[in-house]
Amino acid sequence: MNKDYAILAAGCFWCTEAIFDNVSGIYSVYPGYIGGKIKNPSYEQVCSGKTGHAEAVRIEFETSEISFNKILDIFFKTHDPTTLNRQGNDVGTQYRSAIFYNNESKFEIANQKIDELKDYYENKIVTTLEKETKFYIAEEYHHKYFSKNPYNAYCFAVIKPKVEKLKSNLK
Repeated sequence: MNKDYAILAAGCFWCTEAIFDNVSGIYSVYPGYIGGKIKNPSYEQVCSGKTGHAEAVRIEFETSEISFNKILDIFFKTHDPTTLNRQGNDVGTQYRSAIFYNNESKFEIANQKIDELKDYYENKIVTTLEKETKFYIAEEYHHKYFSKNPYNAYCFAVIKPKVEKLKSNLK
């Protein structure tokens, strides 16, 4: 197996985790926090918007089954990369759209993808490319949140439609 990983922030990590849990070639998705200025932040600290962290997911994948480029296609199709520090009702820098790269190749692929998509959206893409820093795995109750809480109002109204849209696009 040729394993690799990507760290992406697309607003609420519950949504992003649920989406990538449904993609072939991805063998694990961890919700967490990255890009901030304090060690071991809690969910409450990150939600305050004062730590600088983004809610993100660490996606581990098999490169012979799915490429980083394909993961970016899914990333851009399943959130709005044109809203600064916001996804739907979630507002703040912790909900920013960001790609955290760990090498020059991923930086170049992500930069090329943004350039490729710039005419696709009516508004400018504001997704940031940020050098990877320490990724802190979120508290256990956030893991597989959608699958554990499908009838939670947020899950039902926000996450479920995104997952269904992805599944219909993958057919």
